[in-house]
Amino acid sequence: MTGPRAAALALLLCLAGTAAWAQAGSACREGGTVDETNACAVRDYQEADTAIQVLYGDVMRALSAHERPALRQDHAAWQRERITQCKQAQRAQEAKPEWPRLYHACLTAQTQARRSVLMYWLHHGEAPPQNK
Repeated sequence: MTGPRAAALALLLCLAGTAAWAQAGSACREGGTVDETNACAVRDYQEADTAIQVLYGDVMRALSAHERPALRQDHAAWQRERITQCKQAQRAQEAKPEWPRLYHACLTAQTQARRSVLMYWLHHGEAPPQNK
């Protein structure tokens, strides 16, 4: 699909993502109800995830063509592992109303920690020694 239809679809997808993000943030109130603090955690995760995706894109553009597949594979594995680790870490809390806050706080911490790995990729063109 090309032309105006593709542009309209792209705009619609962008607006849908922005609306969901704004919705999570609008319900946020630090120190508020469980639902409000859960919304803050979701908002914080969405911000961290957006920032890491922008950095990932920047690093991908900076790497040579033969380095990109390894980063793509490393990043996809990290994304799967992040979810698995946070689900396991919060498994005992699943029935509690604050579970979304705990789960998303874990995802946020994992996502923020990923920045140093991507910066290593940027400067060395490969994963840090502990990631290999």
